Amino acid sequence: MRKSYAIVLAMALVFCNIGFANVQPVLGVEIETEATSAILMDAASGEIFYEKEAHKELPPASVTKIMTLLVAADAVASGKVKLTDKVTASENASKLGGSQIYLEPGETFTLEQMLIAIAVGSANDGCVAVAEHINGTHEAFVEEMNNKAQALGLKNTHFVNAYGLPAEGHYTSAYDLAVISREALNYPLVRKLTSMKEYDLRDGKFKLWNTNKLLWWYPGADGFKTGWTNEAKYCLASTVERNGLRLICVVMGVPQVRGHFAESMKIYNYGFAKYEFKLYAPAAQKLGVVKVHKGIEDEVAALTEKPLGATVEKGKDKNSWVETKLNPTISAPIQKGQKLGEVLLYRNDQLQASVNLIADHPIAKAGPVEQIERTLKGVFGY
Repeated sequence: MRKSYAIVLAMALVFCNIGFANVQPVLGVEIETEATSAILMDAASGEIFYEKEAHKELPPASVTKIMTLLVAADAVASGKVKLTDKVTASENASKLGGSQIYLEPGETFTLEQMLIAIAVGSANDGCVAVAEHINGTHEAFVEEMNNKAQALGLKNTHFVNAYGLPAEGHYTSAYDLAVISREALNYPLVRKLTSMKEYDLRDGKFKLWNTNKLLWWYPGADGFKTGWTNEAKYCLASTVERNGLRLICVVMGVPQVRGHFAESMKIYNYGFAKYEFKLYAPAAQKLGVVKVHKGIEDEVAALTEKPLGATVEKGKDKNSWVETKLNPTISAPIQKGQKLGEVLLYRNDQLQASVNLIADHPIAKAGPVEQIERTLKGVFGY
């Protein structure tokens, strides 16, 4: 027992060293990585903070499934399918090898359960079942994946299947995967699924453990997908959020076991040491008042629709400034949330971000009598 405890302790120390021995806190220090290609991207702006062979076309293995989940989430968001839909496994789905949940032909799960099996358990058979449910055939679903890639402007991506097993013509790049991951952040469902550490399938008889160990090892990690094949080696597309700063990291072609975690943490350490998120205005902050014409009230408050902030290099945000543009008057009726103006964030005279200013409450249009009374009050002061 004592010997086993010592082994566990030694492994824990190794994992800790993986995450923190490679910290490069000195600003400007170049990162050395064992990954064939890698990228570190700011999720908010898409700005690239680090890259190595980021546009090199490589096999992504199961990291492919981020696009699978993205296309599925888009189908859910559009109302094409529902998470409560019953998905029945076909014989075609049950034949898939590699990572799987061993679907039997005719076995049924909800769409949500199938997506969890893909996100947490990396289920290849689940990918085919979901693809067939959403688009009728696996091939039609893959076409949707490629259409999505084109819509995102990806230049070095082409999918042949929805699960990532090696196939001729199936490739992507670290940069393209970062763009796909950034788009996936617009769908809360994807991050919800990929942040789950474990899940009990088949009434607890089949346990799924998330293959992304950053969820346990690296504070703030909350999403996306691993991949491995002999051809692709170890790959990982992930995201981490700390103190408002959300970064996306992709590493591909890492040769060492668990190396995709080590290299990702090294790159994240560099990013969080060098950059921070600065908040200039929180959501729902009052930044002005607009006069209301022909309304039952004279004015309406203008609130920020969402937080206004930007990622900055630490110690180098001196040349940032905010400009508020607000309509001086507006005619009733006014809807709550109606745009009244915007607030813009500049750095070195370059626009970095903008947020709408919106009405804090609705204001109805005044009737003829009310308008006359208000006019007299304005003229005679009563």
